[in-house]
Amino acid sequence: QVQLVESGGGLVQTGGSLRLSCAASGLSFSMCSMGWFRQAPGKEREFVAAISSYDRMTYYAESVKGRFAISRDNAKRTVSLPMNSLNSEDTAVYFCAAHYGNSGRPTLLTTYDYWGQGTQVTVSS
Repeated sequence: QVQLVESGGGLVQTGGSLRLSCAASGLSFSMCSMGWFRQAPGKEREFVAAISSYDRMTYYAESVKGRFAISRDNAKRTVSLPMNSLNSEDTAVYFCAAHYGNSGRPTLLTTYDYWGQGTQVTVSS
């Protein structure tokens, strides 16, 4: 059974930082490209960041470039997302997602086969 479990969310003030983590089990993690998406209240789920399986290429939404940095640890089967300079627009539930292989479309929700339950990030002013 595939499980993706996110952690690290919470309440932070504008300008603060958080580090999200996603622990994977039940799949061949090193073969998976991994992504982070987020969904704010009343909005559609949107792409945040992704990292490919073997060559570890990274991809970012324009809104988070320079502030977020996705990374992975295949030995620990985890993917992390340190987030800096947070603002109110970053408030959302953040989801981890996994896809076997590299689809060439890392920013699309439909690319991903497995999803976590999400972790809440709230940025207060």
